[in-house]
Amino acid sequence: SSGINAEYGGYKRGLRNQHSSISLLKIEGVDTKGDTEFYHGKRVAYIYRGQKARKNKVTKRETKLRVIWGKIRRAHGSSGLVRASFRTNLPPKAIGATVRVMLYPSRV
Repeated sequence: SSGINAEYGGYKRGLRNQHSSISLLKIEGVDTKGDTEFYHGKRVAYIYRGQKARKNKVTKRETKLRVIWGKIRRAHGSSGLVRASFRTNLPPKAIGATVRVMLYPSRV
């Protein structure tokens, strides 16, 4: 499929509190705050496999694959991490997993 891989690194957090509505992502090949600029506003997909097959709303086929959609909001720190928010918060088992960063919507 299209897009670029990013690793889901967990929730935005302080020493004592975690903010599970904001996820931190490390996009492949992005190592500075300036490099993240291009990705702001881009869509992110966390694709996972469910226990039972369900009908996909788009293709009308039975499938076990499911997706949680999100959006890259802004940079996080200076080493190329970004903050993203998803329609429903990503589950803890997704930490360390790969998400797909889609190259739309374009801001050019």
